[in-house]
Amino acid sequence: MDLFGGKSEKLEKAENEAVAEAFRRRLRDVAGFAKVPPPMPMRNKQGAVVYYLFFATQKDVANRIVSSIFRKHGTRRA
Repeated sequence: MDLFGGKSEKLEKAENEAVAEAFRRRLRDVAGFAKVPPPMPMRNKQGAVVYYLFFATQKDVANRIVSSIFRKHGTRRA
C-alpha cells in the first residue's frame, strides 16, 4: 500500500542516458525544435555525470556550432 492507502506501483529506475534521450525527443516532438543535438554530459571531478547540457534551436547554423563544441568538450572531465 502507498502513503494514501492505495495500491502502489513498483517504479523502475531508468539509466541516465535513457532519460536524457527521452527528454531530447520531447524537445523535438513536443516543443517543436527542429534541431536538438545529443546533450553533453557534465561530469564532476570523479567522472560521474551530474547533469546533461541540452541545446535546442530552429537554426541549422546554430546546431552545427553547438554540435562541434559538444563533440570537442563532451569527453572532458571537470
